[in-house]
Amino acid sequence: MTYHPKSDFMRVMMERGFLADCTDYQGLDEALVKGVVPGYIGFDATASSLHVGSLIQIMMLRWLQKTGHQPITLMGGGTTKVGDPSFRADERPLLTPAQIDDNIAGIKKVFAKYIAYDGETPALMLNNAEWLDGLNYLDFLRDIGRHFSVNRMLSFESVKSRLDREQSLSFLEFNYMILQAYDFLELNRRYGCLVQMGGSDQWGNIVNGIDLTRRVLDHEIYGLTSPLLTTSDGKKMGKSQSGAIWLNADMLSPYEFWQFWRNTTDADVGRFLKLYTELPVTECDRLGALEGSEINEAKVRLANEVTALCHGWDAARTAEATAREVFEKGGVGDDLPTLTLSADDLGEGISLAQLVVRSGLAKTGKDGKRLISEGALKVNDEGCTDAGRMFTVADLAQPVKLSAGKKRHALVELG
Repeated sequence: MTYHPKSDFMRVMMERGFLADCTDYQGLDEALVKGVVPGYIGFDATASSLHVGSLIQIMMLRWLQKTGHQPITLMGGGTTKVGDPSFRADERPLLTPAQIDDNIAGIKKVFAKYIAYDGETPALMLNNAEWLDGLNYLDFLRDIGRHFSVNRMLSFESVKSRLDREQSLSFLEFNYMILQAYDFLELNRRYGCLVQMGGSDQWGNIVNGIDLTRRVLDHEIYGLTSPLLTTSDGKKMGKSQSGAIWLNADMLSPYEFWQFWRNTTDADVGRFLKLYTELPVTECDRLGALEGSEINEAKVRLANEVTALCHGWDAARTAEATAREVFEKGGVGDDLPTLTLSADDLGEGISLAQLVVRSGLAKTGKDGKRLISEGALKVNDEGCTDAGRMFTVADLAQPVKLSAGKKRHALVELG
């Protein structure tokens, strides 16, 4: 793409690698130059925290605000009741309204760290249940449904991929793209929202919303997508061996979050610095080009900057200090993921294999026993190949450090 943007927001999106596609580069760019542009991204409340896979979208909203525009964080209180079928092999489990409300409360904590809901261009926190919950089905079919061609909906990749694999797509899920399109229409009508952003898997849904708004309101609005991120070794962003990398501290400790970024593959460092930090692009390029042992310091910089945005500088510095103590001195840091056991939990004792599973260093007892038998596990920095070794209340009078390889550690303590 050789378009040369005039607006600060489009320049940042292009320079830092956020931009996959746009429905009208010039039209959106000119709107951004003329005045404050409200833009939104929708987040369905399927869990009580977002994970790293959503962080690129959160950073887009943050940059929108930093360049003088108005971000809208749209909670999917209504659409979560349906479930987004995009590129999924099966239907999402249906949540109760109470579960959805609890999840929204957890997700809101994440946004408060990245986006200001007061000040000169305050962000809006909205919930699409506001207009979806009260819809009359027949009126909606007549006023909105008539603008959608089933033939065209079947041609969208998110639907086509399910049908091509002969996997069931329920009528409930099929309605999702109509509801998302309706969100854009309502946001434009109520709040003057001009642009919807999202991952490139949302392209079809975004285009539907633009088309619907043109037909119903005759308004010009825009769509902008980010690339679907995978790491250089092809893994989906936001997942690790132990599961999702959550953005809420009560679901993943700041230390484990920091460690995820510290373990970034060399080839991804420069790209991730541009996307997930606010360091100047030239500095991101310089750090990403380092080689040998120097690239490790670039990874520490990445981990510190990303953790500081999500959890604050104190958490970032504590995580770095803990990591240096664990890796460089072999000591016990203050901020390792910790398994706290009561005397009742221990009973007559608990085996090393059980501790390895309960501390999250292995997923199953079989995995834990293999890890121990292969000599990959250390107890207080000393090798141990006895999976049946028992730990009693007396053994846990001092915290015990478990290490699986060089990079994964956990503490076990008596609570």
